[in-house]
Amino acid sequence: MKKSIKRFIEKNRVLSRILPIILIIILGTIGYFSFSSSRVKNLNESAAKEKAVAFVNSYLMADGSKASIVEITKEYGLYKLKVDITSNIVESYMTRDGKLFFPQALNIDEINGQTGTGNNSAAAAPSAEVSVKSDKPAIELFVMSHCPFGTQMEKGIIPAIEALGNSVDFKIKFNSYAMHGEKELQEQLNQYCIMKQQPNLYYSYLKCFLAGGESEPCLTSAKIDKGNLSTCVESTDKEYKVMDNFKNKVDYQGTYPSFNVFKADNEKYNVGGSPTLIINGQEIAANRDAASLLTTICSAFNNAPDACKATLSSDTPSAGFGTGTASAGTDASCN
Repeated sequence: MKKSIKRFIEKNRVLSRILPIILIIILGTIGYFSFSSSRVKNLNESAAKEKAVAFVNSYLMADGSKASIVEITKEYGLYKLKVDITSNIVESYMTRDGKLFFPQALNIDEINGQTGTGNNSAAAAPSAEVSVKSDKPAIELFVMSHCPFGTQMEKGIIPAIEALGNSVDFKIKFNSYAMHGEKELQEQLNQYCIMKQQPNLYYSYLKCFLAGGESEPCLTSAKIDKGNLSTCVESTDKEYKVMDNFKNKVDYQGTYPSFNVFKADNEKYNVGGSPTLIINGQEIAANRDAASLLTTICSAFNNAPDACKATLSSDTPSAGFGTGTASAGTDASCN
């Protein structure tokens, strides 16, 4: 939880579905304290700064890191705080009485200026570019099988990978810890073994799983050899002690059980969340629609193939399971 909140603070965009809620809370708070200040006992700046830094360090920081408040001023009837988080300055707000803390404020004029309209869509943002080039780009996507933002990235990247075919070396890998319990550990064992034993059937299985979130019917529809799958899952589980560690609460990362099948790769790239996209050894913060991902991947070629001219959807897939689309992009993650 602490890692998730810390990542939220550091992000510059938020999910479209919570954007209206955040704006209503902020505007409502400003209005309340503008017209009811006579009834509220406000903190002075010193006390507000002390309360804010105590709150951030107690509940929002991970791994023992400490934040500091480098500046506090008054703005829009609130305290505006410049919070130093591991050398990153994040602007946050707190009500003058110290009761409500806002990790991030959204500048409406700035957002409108970036998109050219009032619609903050991922399609309007430029596609990320890979600086490390190669003849056959190596693409590694780290996810948790039940992370809604990991599944979102998978839904976006599969059409791009299918268009590019054998011109890229693409692998889906799993984070070294699982945030969604036993079902996630089991699903990741299943997917690892399908990729290992029956790779030609993996996309068929995965697209079915991403649409409905149910494994068993997808094993059937993709014609997975369940006998071979069971044998592989059993041996992999035994090798990495996935379920034993889960049940005995051994080798946990904080409150989350480990999944060590790709532990070395997680450590190599310092993977911190789902999804994490690595292209030619470089971590890339890419948009999650198929068109943008194709453009990003194609920027990693020394000489881009004709497949890079494919026309793919620029709609951002919805987070979680299902086949819908999102009204705006997101860089949120499970971490």
